[in-house]
Amino acid sequence: MLYQALTAVFCILSAFSPLAAAQTASNASLLDPSLYKNVNVSRGLVYHYYYSPPSQVGRPTLLLLHGFPSTSYDWRHQVAFFQDEGYGLVVPDMLGYGGTAKPVDPHLYKSSLISRDMVDLLDAENVNEAIVIGHDWGSKIVGRLANYFPERFSAFAFFSLGYFPPAVLERSYAELNNITEQVFGYGIFGYWGFFSTEGADNIIESHLDSFFDVTFPADNIFWITDFAPLGALQAWLEANRSTAAGSYITPEERALQIDAMRDEGMTAALCWYEIMTSTIERDDDQGIPQENLTIKKPVFLGAALEDYVAVAATQIAAILQVSENTTTIQQYDSGHWVILEAKDQVNSDLLSWIENL
Repeated sequence: MLYQALTAVFCILSAFSPLAAAQTASNASLLDPSLYKNVNVSRGLVYHYYYSPPSQVGRPTLLLLHGFPSTSYDWRHQVAFFQDEGYGLVVPDMLGYGGTAKPVDPHLYKSSLISRDMVDLLDAENVNEAIVIGHDWGSKIVGRLANYFPERFSAFAFFSLGYFPPAVLERSYAELNNITEQVFGYGIFGYWGFFSTEGADNIIESHLDSFFDVTFPADNIFWITDFAPLGALQAWLEANRSTAAGSYITPEERALQIDAMRDEGMTAALCWYEIMTSTIERDDDQGIPQENLTIKKPVFLGAALEDYVAVAATQIAAILQVSENTTTIQQYDSGHWVILEAKDQVNSDLLSWIENL
């Protein structure tokens, strides 16, 4: 019974991704603004993305996909590292963030559509094959690229959130949250309901410092008590509570990220949740070819042992079930923000994996 319950939730256990800043003069030293481009993808939306071609012969291009509610700036440590190593980089602001379009119709955020957008970006740079790496909801898109466009990628890497099985969404949002409460003792997806509620954007925008604190807490237990459970995050924000943020976020980065959220607003970004609590994503997943429901190329999973939403054990179970090729699993003594908190080890492990493909 426990295994069945875990199977029902093992890949859906993330959704809250680092609040990386929009492109400003303050982050230019890490992400050169002159290397950003804009392109209209095939469905007419504008994407803003960082592009640096390989500087060494034989180096592949890496496609880096961030999650909620971030921008390409989330990958600043990986961009600096892999660019120095000679790799090509395509790093978009995902739909709803940064310099990319911010539609407020949730139907435009279907994974099949965003997967096509990512391939359009590769086409714009004449990249025939890439290695795709994701964190949080970016990892969900990594999985869907494996489902829809496996021929365009040589390998797939996931951080925090692993592969997201389409079968999970055959259950309603309420059922899924109830299952997690039975298994873990707290409802892991309770905050999805808040994010999908009318007015959630205004509540967040009115309490950005409080929101930042509970998103990046120094003590990850706050995610069990005040972030994930149904009603907990809204109560935290409306009380304007605060706590110490993690040391991996500098005061300058905090200021940049909060300013970016204030300037951009949260309405579009919350669409990533509305498709999960409605039937939009479930219906969209029906188009995945059955033969592509498993991943037949090399896979890397970076699991965070102190992530209390994308629980490491469940993510490992998910990836082992769907991978039919070599699977590399690394576990980090980190919270959800592993690409920031454990940046040096992440970079080293990724480089070793890529060099041995």
